[in-house]
Amino acid sequence: MTTQSLPARTDAPARTPGAKASGRGGRRLLRQRAGRQHHAGPLAYVLLAVMAILSIFPLYWTMVAASTDNTRVSQTPPPFLPGPNLFSNLARAWDEAAMGKAMINSLIVAGVIALSTVLFATLAGFAFAKLRFKGRNALLMLVIGTMMVPPQLAVVPLFMMMADLGWSQQLPAVIFPTLVSAVGVFFMRQYLTEALPDELVEAGRVDGAHSLRIFFSIVLPIARPAMAVLFMITFVHAWNDFFWPFVVLDMTNPTVPVALTQLSAGYVRDQSLIMAGALLGTLPLLAMFIVFGRQIVSGIMAGAVKG
Repeated sequence: MTTQSLPARTDAPARTPGAKASGRGGRRLLRQRAGRQHHAGPLAYVLLAVMAILSIFPLYWTMVAASTDNTRVSQTPPPFLPGPNLFSNLARAWDEAAMGKAMINSLIVAGVIALSTVLFATLAGFAFAKLRFKGRNALLMLVIGTMMVPPQLAVVPLFMMMADLGWSQQLPAVIFPTLVSAVGVFFMRQYLTEALPDELVEAGRVDGAHSLRIFFSIVLPIARPAMAVLFMITFVHAWNDFFWPFVVLDMTNPTVPVALTQLSAGYVRDQSLIMAGALLGTLPLLAMFIVFGRQIVSGIMAGAVKG
């Protein structure tokens, strides 16, 4: 009795040499390649050097102009090396613009605004990203729509409101209208939509945690990198804000940008004195970035890497 061999199946997928590597080993290889350090070429270093020079030059020119006198600054070509009058001009600007009180006011205003914006924007961002409630999309569109309204349109009614509250010429008039921003809410909502898994929120619900407990125990640790970035951006914006503080405050209780207008008063403007005041107003921001810059950058990188 002869046995008849069955024909080989032609519909079976052909096993290629790389098929085995496309499984678990392939994923491990991709992970190793993703963690490998990439080396930039000479062109990248040249571009980075050019961008660094262009970014640092305005600050360097401010220091050069602040260290000379008004006649030397107005010459053609202007000076490109620091002069001998830096500390004397800084002392004049400090006294004439009352920079001590202005810096304290700016520190209070910018600090309170940055902290409140981070807290409220993270709360709202978590609600818009992970909570389900009626009218969520419509309310989010309303928040985004406020970003398109020029702030100058609200100056008159806002000033009248501050006057009715008795806050005119006081710091609360600058702080309370900007306790939270639509940009911060949208930024935190976009971040938490991607960085916060739904499974973590559901696990908190299963354990019996309410929304605030989930927010403080789960959301805040995950949102820390974005909160650091939002705090830095909001603090710098509040520190440099000029328009609304100039409207609602006076020279007896100014912030730094408002105090700097005192240096430009007079028939002939002393450009070196103005630059010295601008340098004084910039130094606290530089010091804060030097102290907290590494933590902010490391937080951004930690939030960008997903396991």
